[in-house]
Amino acid sequence: MDANLQQFKAEFFKALAHPMRIRILEVLSEGERNVNELQAILGSEGSAVSQQLAVLRAKNLVNTVKEGTTVVYSLRDPLLKDLLAVARQIFDNHLVESISLLQGIRKQQ
Repeated sequence: MDANLQQFKAEFFKALAHPMRIRILEVLSEGERNVNELQAILGSEGSAVSQQLAVLRAKNLVNTVKEGTTVVYSLRDPLLKDLLAVARQIFDNHLVESISLLQGIRKQQ
């Protein structure tokens, strides 16, 4: 596979490699939000949210629309919602396997 494509994919997944960025994308998958709304939902201060939004903007994962003095954020690609849902299913599967393994270990004790 082309090295440029591999680099693009790696950079895409790096953009997802922060808990707050993932949470922001999860919130935006439910609908558009401005920074104040995101701060309230995330329970985080403005600078932290703004820094993570800047990364998501730089990687073209979110769109922005200025409404007066407010900037409204949305997912650039609605398929991000599906990607997050599939990732959640994968993590759930891993957790189920881990729980089963732990239960098996406890039975042996």
